[in-house]
Amino acid sequence: MRLQRTLASAAILLALGLSGCSPSQPDAQAASTLKIAFFNDNTQLVSIDPFQVYWLEHRVVLRNVVEALTDQDPQTGQIIPWLAERWEISPDAREYTFYLRKDVTFSNGEPFDAQAVKTAFDSNKAFAAELPSTFGATYLAGYDHAEILDPHSIKLVLSKPNAGFLQATSTTNLSILAPESYRKTAKERSLGAVIGSGPFKIEHYTPETGLRLVRREGYAWASANVQNKGDAHLSAIEVSYVPEESVRNGLFLQGKVDILWPRVPFSEVDLQLFQRNDATIQSRSLPGPALNLYPNTRGNRILADQKVRQALLKAIDRKSYASTVYNDAFPVVDGVYDVTTPYFRSQGDKLAYDPQGAAKLLDAAGWTLGQDSYRYKDGKRLALQYNLPGKETAGDVLIQDQLRKVGIELKLKVQTTAEWAAANAAGAYDLTYSYMTRADPIILQTILDPRSANSSTLATNTYEPNVLPLAQTLFDAGLTATASEQRADAYGELQDLLIDQGSAIPVYERVWQAATSKRVQNFRWSAEGFAFLNDIEVKP
Repeated sequence: MRLQRTLASAAILLALGLSGCSPSQPDAQAASTLKIAFFNDNTQLVSIDPFQVYWLEHRVVLRNVVEALTDQDPQTGQIIPWLAERWEISPDAREYTFYLRKDVTFSNGEPFDAQAVKTAFDSNKAFAAELPSTFGATYLAGYDHAEILDPHSIKLVLSKPNAGFLQATSTTNLSILAPESYRKTAKERSLGAVIGSGPFKIEHYTPETGLRLVRREGYAWASANVQNKGDAHLSAIEVSYVPEESVRNGLFLQGKVDILWPRVPFSEVDLQLFQRNDATIQSRSLPGPALNLYPNTRGNRILADQKVRQALLKAIDRKSYASTVYNDAFPVVDGVYDVTTPYFRSQGDKLAYDPQGAAKLLDAAGWTLGQDSYRYKDGKRLALQYNLPGKETAGDVLIQDQLRKVGIELKLKVQTTAEWAAANAAGAYDLTYSYMTRADPIILQTILDPRSANSSTLATNTYEPNVLPLAQTLFDAGLTATASEQRADAYGELQDLLIDQGSAIPVYERVWQAATSKRVQNFRWSAEGFAFLNDIEVKP
C-alpha cells in the first residue's frame, strides 16, 4: 500500500513539475467560493434527499442546507437546541415534545412552524412504509404520529420506547424540509429539489459530476455549535466527485480545489506531501461501529467455537495494521465502537496483540500445527472464508498474513457487491464486515439485532444461540433508558459482551480525513463527522 501510494505521489510530482512551480492562486472573483473534491458519487442510489441518503459525502453538503430540531455537541455528544429551543421527554421515552423557534424561515420564504415539522415527519413515515430499506427509516424507528399543540409546539409520539430518538432528531437524515419539498416527488428531491432553512441553498446537482451551493441571505439561527451566527462567509460552494485518487491529489496540489476529501485516510507519503505544500490535515473518527469482523457461529462452522473466535482477537496486531496500512500517527482501534460514539467503552486490554495467547487457545480447542504451519483438526485445515466486495486491500492481505502466523488460513474471496450481499444473506461466509455511521450507539442494532438489522441472517449468525438473548436484552435496555447513566451501563455491558464472546472482532478505527489548503480558515467537525461550512472563510 505504501509503495503504491509512493509511486502515485511521485507521478503527481512529475506531472505538476512541483520543483519549479507553486500552486496557482485563485482570482479575486472566486475568492469567496470554496471548492471541494470528494470521492466518487453514489452510483447505486443517486439521491441528495436527506431522508433517503446515506452517502457520507452527500450528508456533508446537506448538513449546511437543511437543519434539524436539535444538534449534537461534537465533543461531548450532548444534544443541544437548534430549531427547537427546548424539549420534554416522557418517562417511557415514547413522547417527545418540542418547543420551536419563532424566527426561522425556509429559503423559499415558507415559515418554520409546528405544521412544517408534522409534514416532514409524516411524509418521511409514509415514504419509509413504501420503501422500508431507505436509510432514514432507521432514524425514524417507532414514530407513530405528531400532535400540534400550538403553532410553535409539537408532540412527536412513538409506538414503542426509543431513547435514541432525541439524538435522531439532531441528524441530517431527520432534518426538516420546507413543505414545498414534500409536494415534489421522491425522485425530484433526490435530484436537488430540497428546500431547507440552512445557510446555503442547492443551486444544482449533477449526479456523478458535482453540485453547487449558494449562500442564503438573512440567515440568523445557527446552533450553539456554530461560531458564525449570521450569513455564511462564503458566497458559494462547488463540489466535484473525483473517483481517481491521483487526479484528486493533483487538483489539490495545483490549487484548483481548497479541500481534498477522500473516503480513505491519507498515506504517510501523501500526508508529508500535502504538509510540505502548507496544507492542514483534518481528522476525526466517524461515530458508530469501528470496522469490525463479524463471525458466522452457526452449525458446524469453525467459528462456532468461542476459543477460536478469541484466538482471532489476539492474533490481530492492530497497532501494526494502523501504522502499515495508513501512517504512524493513525489511531489504533480501541473497541467495538469508534471513540467519537457516545457511551464508548474501551476494550484495549482485551484487544492486545498476543500471538502466544492465540496459540494456546487454538491448542485448547484441538487445532494442532501441521508441517505446513497451518492448524488441523480431524484432518480438516483451520481455513476461514472472508468475502470481500469489489477487491482485496492491503489491509486484508495484512490480516491474512497475521493470522497465518498462528496457523489460521484466511481465504480472501473477492465478489461483486451483489454477490457479497447475497452471500451474507445466505450465511455463506465465516467472516464478514459491515458498518454504519451515526453518533449514537443505537446504530449497532442495524447490524447486530436481528429484529431491526439490515441483514437478519448476519445479525443472527454473529452470536452463539444462547448469547443472542443477552445481546437483545442489552439493546432493549439502551432503547428504554432515558437517563444517561442507564444508557451508558447498557451499552457498556453490550460492548463487554461482544468482545468477551468474540462476537465482534475490531480491526481499525474508521477515521475520516480531509486536507485543507492554506486559504481555508476555521474548518471544524460536526458530531456526525461533517463540517460547519458557514464558519469557513477562504483567503485570497
